[in-house]
Amino acid sequence: MQIYVADFRYTSSPYILFFLLSYSPLAFTSHQNVVLEIDFAGALWGYTDILIVPNDKFLRTLHLHCRQCVVHSVTVASHRAEFVQYDPLANLTVSTPQDVHTHPELKRKIYSALAEGDEGELSIAIPKEVPLKVSGSFHASIAASEAATPEPQTPGTSALPTLEFAPITVHIEYSIRNPSDGLAFVRPSDAYPHRVPHVYTTPSSPDAARCWVPCVDSLWERCTWDFEFVVPRNLEDSPATIDGDVQSEHPTLVVCSGELVEQVAHPYNSNKTIFTFSQATPTSVQHIGFAAGPFHILPISAGDVAGDDPGNSLQPLMHSFCLPGRETQLAASVPFVRQAMTFFTTEFGSYPFGSHKFVFVEEPSTLRFDASGLTIVSVDLLHGEDAIDQVYETRQALSHGLACQWIGINILPKTWSDLWLVNGLGLYITGLFLRKLLGNNEYRFRLKKDMERVVEWDQGAMPPLCQPLIQDPPDSAVLPFINLKSPLVIHILDRRLCKSGTSLGLSRVLPKLFLSAISGELQHNALSTSHFLRTCRKVSGADLTSFVDQWIYGSGCPAFGFSASFNRKKMAVEITMRQDAPAWKGYEHDEVRRTLLNPVPFFEGQMTIRIHEADGTPYEHVLDIRSAFKRYEVPFNTKYKRVRRNTKRYLARQAAAQAAAEGDAEAAEAMGMVDMGFGLEIWEKEKERENWKVADWTEDDEQVMSGATYEWIRMDADFEWIATIEFTQPDFMWVSQLQRDRDVVAQLEALRALSKMPNAIVSSTFTKTVLVTNYFYRVRCEAALTLVKCAYQQLDFLGLFHLFKLFLRYCYEPEDPQQDLFTHSYVPRPNDFSDIAEYFVRRAIVKAISRIRFANGKCPTIVRQFLIDQLKYNDNTANSYTDAFYICTIVSALACASVSTVPPERGELFPTEVKNDQTLEEADLLKQSLSEVDRYRSMDRLIPSPHNVVTMATLEFRFILSVAGLIPNDPRVYFPLTREGNYTQVRVAAFDALFLTKWYTSKIMRYILAVAAGDSSRTVRRHVARNACQSLALLVSMGELKNSVKESETLLIEEDGSAQDKVKESKKSEVDSLVRALRKDKEVGKNEIVREFLLPIALAPDTDQDVRWSIIKLADVLVRGAEEAPPKLSIHLPPPTPVTDTPPPLLPVKIPLPPKPSRVIKSGGPRNTPVSTPVTPKIRLVPSAHMGATGLPSVSTPIVGQSMINKQGTTFQTPAGTKIKVKQKNKDTKAVPKAQSGGMPSFDLKACRTALQKVKSSKHSNLFMQPVDPVRDRAPNYFEIIKNPMDISTMTAKLEAGMYKERFAFEADFRLMIRNAKTYNMPESVFDKSWARINNTIDMKSANQPKPMPPPPVPIHVKTVVVLPKTPATPIAPTAAAVSTPSLKLKIGGNFTPRATPPAPSNGSAPPKTVITVKPKGRKPKPVDTTPAPVVDDGSFDLLEEVIAIEKEKEKLVASKKQRPFAAPPEATAPVKRKKDLLDELEEDDEILALASPSKKPSKSPQPGVIEKEWRAPSPAKFSGSIKIKKPPILPPAPEHTASPEVKPPAENRQPPAKGKEKEKEVASPAPTRASFTSETPLNKVRAREVLKHLLKLPEAAIFSRPVDPIQDGCPTYFDEIKNPMDFGTMMHNLNSNKYSTREEFSRDVELVFSNCRLFNPATTYPVQCADVVERAFKREWARVAEKKMAWTEKRSLQSLMTTLVKDPLSFVFREPVDPIALGIPQYHDIIPRKDARDLRTVRQKLDADKYETPEGWEADMDLMIRNAIHFNGEESEVGQIAVAFRERIKELKAQQGQKKRKENEKAGGDQPATKKVKLG
Repeated sequence: MQIYVADFRYTSSPYILFFLLSYSPLAFTSHQNVVLEIDFAGALWGYTDILIVPNDKFLRTLHLHCRQCVVHSVTVASHRAEFVQYDPLANLTVSTPQDVHTHPELKRKIYSALAEGDEGELSIAIPKEVPLKVSGSFHASIAASEAATPEPQTPGTSALPTLEFAPITVHIEYSIRNPSDGLAFVRPSDAYPHRVPHVYTTPSSPDAARCWVPCVDSLWERCTWDFEFVVPRNLEDSPATIDGDVQSEHPTLVVCSGELVEQVAHPYNSNKTIFTFSQATPTSVQHIGFAAGPFHILPISAGDVAGDDPGNSLQPLMHSFCLPGRETQLAASVPFVRQAMTFFTTEFGSYPFGSHKFVFVEEPSTLRFDASGLTIVSVDLLHGEDAIDQVYETRQALSHGLACQWIGINILPKTWSDLWLVNGLGLYITGLFLRKLLGNNEYRFRLKKDMERVVEWDQGAMPPLCQPLIQDPPDSAVLPFINLKSPLVIHILDRRLCKSGTSLGLSRVLPKLFLSAISGELQHNALSTSHFLRTCRKVSGADLTSFVDQWIYGSGCPAFGFSASFNRKKMAVEITMRQDAPAWKGYEHDEVRRTLLNPVPFFEGQMTIRIHEADGTPYEHVLDIRSAFKRYEVPFNTKYKRVRRNTKRYLARQAAAQAAAEGDAEAAEAMGMVDMGFGLEIWEKEKERENWKVADWTEDDEQVMSGATYEWIRMDADFEWIATIEFTQPDFMWVSQLQRDRDVVAQLEALRALSKMPNAIVSSTFTKTVLVTNYFYRVRCEAALTLVKCAYQQLDFLGLFHLFKLFLRYCYEPEDPQQDLFTHSYVPRPNDFSDIAEYFVRRAIVKAISRIRFANGKCPTIVRQFLIDQLKYNDNTANSYTDAFYICTIVSALACASVSTVPPERGELFPTEVKNDQTLEEADLLKQSLSEVDRYRSMDRLIPSPHNVVTMATLEFRFILSVAGLIPNDPRVYFPLTREGNYTQVRVAAFDALFLTKWYTSKIMRYILAVAAGDSSRTVRRHVARNACQSLALLVSMGELKNSVKESETLLIEEDGSAQDKVKESKKSEVDSLVRALRKDKEVGKNEIVREFLLPIALAPDTDQDVRWSIIKLADVLVRGAEEAPPKLSIHLPPPTPVTDTPPPLLPVKIPLPPKPSRVIKSGGPRNTPVSTPVTPKIRLVPSAHMGATGLPSVSTPIVGQSMINKQGTTFQTPAGTKIKVKQKNKDTKAVPKAQSGGMPSFDLKACRTALQKVKSSKHSNLFMQPVDPVRDRAPNYFEIIKNPMDISTMTAKLEAGMYKERFAFEADFRLMIRNAKTYNMPESVFDKSWARINNTIDMKSANQPKPMPPPPVPIHVKTVVVLPKTPATPIAPTAAAVSTPSLKLKIGGNFTPRATPPAPSNGSAPPKTVITVKPKGRKPKPVDTTPAPVVDDGSFDLLEEVIAIEKEKEKLVASKKQRPFAAPPEATAPVKRKKDLLDELEEDDEILALASPSKKPSKSPQPGVIEKEWRAPSPAKFSGSIKIKKPPILPPAPEHTASPEVKPPAENRQPPAKGKEKEKEVASPAPTRASFTSETPLNKVRAREVLKHLLKLPEAAIFSRPVDPIQDGCPTYFDEIKNPMDFGTMMHNLNSNKYSTREEFSRDVELVFSNCRLFNPATTYPVQCADVVERAFKREWARVAEKKMAWTEKRSLQSLMTTLVKDPLSFVFREPVDPIALGIPQYHDIIPRKDARDLRTVRQKLDADKYETPEGWEADMDLMIRNAIHFNGEESEVGQIAVAFRERIKELKAQQGQKKRKENEKAGGDQPATKKVKLG
């Protein structure tokens, strides 16, 4: 039974966790009026009047839900009211939007926004002029429940009596434009030019209702409604005019919940029409819907349906609507719903609403949306009169939508735990109607199939149906299971109620429930599980306690095993029963999961069995199951001696059979009632039996059958258990049950049992079942599918013969009656599907034939040829029904037959290579299959099938074969079908196929993400985003993506009872390893497209909610999330005693510095993680109002030999004798908040915070949220123009740090920020427009403020010198006494008031210093001022400390990578992360490293004693300037880009480019104190050539592929400016000419290309952008060259060579390792040591494991293998001669490979990529 979720909008989104349960308890809505004018271009505008009834006199603010709507004005009781509208989901931001590693922060903020949105996005202040008048009466919202069964209250309601106030009206004017949720505008486009414009409400998200009307968006908030819609009279461009009046064939209609009151012309515009609706039944806003468009209307009258009374006036009106062009399909699809309405009103009472409408629309988010009196359905459910398959789906969906009007919309679940009951009852009564419409056999067959699926599903992973303690909605993964199991539980409840006395089951319970809902007896129409069960108990009197605990509040399904034997002495049948509970066993030792899921350890109850005794009479018995194992004695009624061949019943049957054979029609009909196969010709004529190879029972079988005491036994005959039942009885009893039991469930059970005991008689029985038309057609289909079990070698493929014989009825008969069916060509007759049962049987036979397999898993060639012939000769010209689904069945069967069911064989020596043993005949069949399938795809493009199902089947055929490796997996086949313009389901199928290719390449991934972000179809967007994540796991399992998990060796492990835990741990480790492998994969996790686009898509305000969650899930898998720093909570308490001046020694002191702006500094250093230090107590110095401006104390305290820890967790060693001033806090001093430490009054602080919040809430304030980054924001000269930058985050940080003394200083910073923006940006720019809007907000808030005073002077920061003398070694930071400590000098230019600083200790000698100079931007550096002076810190001190830490770690990293011959002084190194951890971070976060590295501008080579770097903060800082780091005189080796891409190659004759404003000059430095030397690395030319080839493949590298031609490229002055030109073509020539000997030479020329480009071309031009792209690619690829690992091409070449060698006959001696014992040479390893033993297997394993760094190492091992053979056996021996010949064979193959490679290189070198006429380097 197919399940359709009708009444609630549960999507696969975590949003359902916050599904709108709450509304204001101080008021409720009694009525709402909505007036809207619709513009089909994508906009609505109008107003809504909400009648609010207060419940409390203190009500001052109303909170309403309102998303996407722009509210223009609000009035309360005709008084203008102030309001605040804030949508947290539309204002999602993260600290670093460009960094994809911040996706955990985004996920947390989304959850916070959802929780915040539940409280309402629109807050309205009730004006003081509006009085809240008490009406004087009391009322209770909910009557008290019965004391015997207390029920939980409905969410948001109260059972206490409250005062009733006079209602007030809230008037809200709003508009909507291009909504992303709640409303769907379908409009024509370039891709879909023939679409008809229309609009409708859609449950695209759980909060979709609030997206189109301000309301109280709660399922339990119900009120009455009035609607008024203004729409254009028609949507045609050129309507016809008759008598001056505009006439249109399809005028615009509006269909809405409620009843149509009137349709009138607009009083002021004759081109518009007004539709008015009224809904008198209280309804939730989530069940309100409307649709507008040029719909065609079809009334569904009672007289259209046979059997209905045309004069029945009690039937409600029903109409259906569709878009123009689908009128014929509508007339064929919907008339049956009148039968459904008649059935429901007759069985369950009156229709709860006035009328019902069905509207069919395009591109809905769900297949069906159920509203009050309205069902909005997808056009995919429409079908023509020639349809067969889709009729069942449409009738199921539409009848369920109508049933939900009774239960699901009119009756709601009381709590979320009662959802199972409402959904289950809706599906249950739908099934009852389908039983009447389609028959009881169809109903029971579907029940059986659903029960099998539930048993397979409910093995311990699923929760109970009802969990009263859980208040959240069910998870989207669990909801389909609940919808599947709940109607089955209600069915078995009905069966048990029917057996309890005089009860009629639920047929008496349900009408009472529906009547109580219509009459108002059911409070708020909210149905609870306890109320339903109480009603069942009252009606039937049955005790349902055990049933409820097991099937409703418990989880799991039982598994029964039965066996039966006859006891002759007792004349009874002994039945043995055993019961297992798989769900309980799975969590028997897991108490937590057992508590959460509540699996039932044992099911008890009654089971009905039916014994068909020897005379054929069925006797029913009831087994009372109370234990897990029991033996029952069931009395036998027939005397044993009266065997069936002597009974009167048997003799009567024989006589009837004789009469029927003589032509008695009545006797034949009577025999059909006894034996369903009686009268079948092939079983009556001997010749036909031979032709059909019908097998008979043997004499032994007949004797056993004659001695049987009963015919057969059925367990659970009344279908009362959802369980697995295994029952064993002889095969002839199952045959009797199949042929004589008329219940389709019994027949299905017999088919299942007989399929497990295949033989010739069973095959004949199945064939007979297919042929006999008395069987239900679905049973015949199942019999055809089970014939596959009898098609195997031992039976001479008898099952296949019978299938061919069965299908021959639909084909032309062979000319020779004795024709071998295994060689016959089956040419089908023209299709005739008038017999629907035969149509389904024919499809089942085709499916069964395709599943026949040999023992090797391959399908017989005759089967594949048979399926090809069915496609080739199919003729549907004379058929009145469509054959589209039949063609789909054949294509799917052909795909199944083409693929082997056994995995392909793999070689023992080469497990990665798959054998392709496809014969020529199989290859020809595959070619024919592809040709026929492509022909049908072309036909479907010209003459489309219904919903293009044939195209989807052909796509599935292709990607099944490509996954099996039979055809190339080419994404170009699927790309055209993924584009807009194709049918939506075709696009979905094409994307599914595309996801099984290598879609993670950059271009395809860019396309995939673009579709997920901005495709016009919401269905496609969600499907693509969801499958983008899921497909990665499939690709890994298929082998398309390499998994880093190494296959573990097979080990013998003794069982110790922890096997299950080990299995779980291994699965978890596999998943973790898979995630790590994906993250490290250069094409997946390291893909630049992923890192560039994932976060912007997730942050976009108009991104679909499901797409956003799928993108975040994809980011979770591919990118390691950055850990967020937990929020800091500081409690300021005065110390109990004054702090002494001298603290205890060796205690680390943590000095809190002023907070920085909320940002993330991307660096290779530690990520806010403290370095591991000894655990010692810490003293936290709390800042107070008595501290200085910098937050530093003023009382000095000597601290000897301690370490200081800054905010980033980096520890700095404090030298002995340094004094840290600590101000003692007075006991009586009141703690001042940090934000007021600067002296700002609390009132001013609150006002400033409020102003900031208002500014941030503006959607135009994004430009000012973060500091300007010249690189990111493409403003390279920003700091040349703006000397004092300012932004909102900096203002926030300064405000919270107490750096403002009064609000005027705060305002001055804000004005500074605005002045900066206006100064830098041109008029009419993007900023100018944004500021025009945001300025209005500021002016409104500051209108009443006093005139600001001039801003106080901003202190200018100056340098600080902290001299750190040498200290003795400590456990925290080991030092050497002989090496002096460097000093740190911070300089920020400007004038200031000096402040005393601690004096530096005198040690008698001046140590070498490391000077960090921070200076304002300028062309020339200012002289270094060494005068020590204090710093008034404004937050940049933190940034400088962080820069220091970053640079120190970079020095260590560069030093370790370049292998310095001597270490840096230990005192200069602060304890940081271990080298391995830091390198891992740098490998995984290459973007972070790039941003934290110094600028990439080429500069002059540094002088020997000084390394000078310029560093620009990747994240915006509070100061503008550059930082220069002067290190001790240590010369680095030649620059190597694998470790430090920021170090520029020396270029003595080159000038640095004038890029932007940055042009540094060299600063003289002392001569080096040590001899310098460089170590050069030899160049691997093969790898270097691969790098160049990779770069030349980039589109941006085309301009660097050849030398610059000044005339052709239009740059005549090029060689005047560029003295050393270089390009990739010249480099390739130099490489082939062996002009490069070291990696450094090659790298310098590559960098020369980029530096020339940047020197000649201005910044931000196209050539410079190309240089940036190619440089990033070069650094990424060049880093791999440094790895000591053979190049992939070399490795692949050697692997191919070894494959050829192994196949060579000469290699048999060397294929396996020498086994001295097996070969009888025990002295082998005495002559050839084990460490020197070599063979082809060992060499291949080392090659696959990357043990060889160069091909020479492989050659050495191969030569050693040859020499070992000659050394041990002698050169003259047979083995020695083979070894010599094998050596020559190796040389010959290597020479062939080299010659082939040279030809390829020559061919590649001749082709030059296209060039562009631009200035380049």
